[in-house]
Amino acid sequence: MTTGPVQSGPRPAHSRAALLIGRLTSRITDRLLGTALAVAACDPPAALHAPLLVRMLVLGAATTAWWAAPMVDARPVLTSMRWRTLAARRRTTVLPAAAIAVAAATGPPVWLVVCIAALLLAYLLATDAWTAGVTAPPGRPQATPALTAAAATAVVLLAAQAPVAGTSWARLPASLAIAATTVCLVLALRTRRSPPS
Repeated sequence: MTTGPVQSGPRPAHSRAALLIGRLTSRITDRLLGTALAVAACDPPAALHAPLLVRMLVLGAATTAWWAAPMVDARPVLTSMRWRTLAARRRTTVLPAAAIAVAAATGPPVWLVVCIAALLLAYLLATDAWTAGVTAPPGRPQATPALTAAAATAVVLLAAQAPVAGTSWARLPASLAIAATTVCLVLALRTRRSPPS
């Protein structure tokens, strides 16, 4: 018994809707952590009493974070150098960086800063393709990145609360922090580029 060729036509509308819903609800842990991080960075207690425009911006940030939060678990491929393509490809980096910038601009209270730091740590560990993705090197201990990231977060929180902003030598610790961040970024990129031994 032979069967006829499978006809490929346009997909029905209900399957497109199901595909869209499936994409928007996949990787729910990443989406929840990323959205919570973005909303916490907007200082929700202050945003509740803000004008309608500010509340709409917070809602827009939450929606964008829901889209941008899932881990991009694929080998790096150069497809285009346009900003839009790069931002979509690196959205799991853009999201936490934007959340940090927003939190720095809004100046949340200390308890919310600690919450943002914990959410940032959890989000980065959940979406880091180098430790959690299919492209991660085999045999790498999973506890080491978590402990290192937690220690780095604690150091940054303690440094951020140091009472040096009003002093005349406040630029020195800021310069040292920028230099240390640059060195860590270079070391991280070199580690990722070099093959595992």
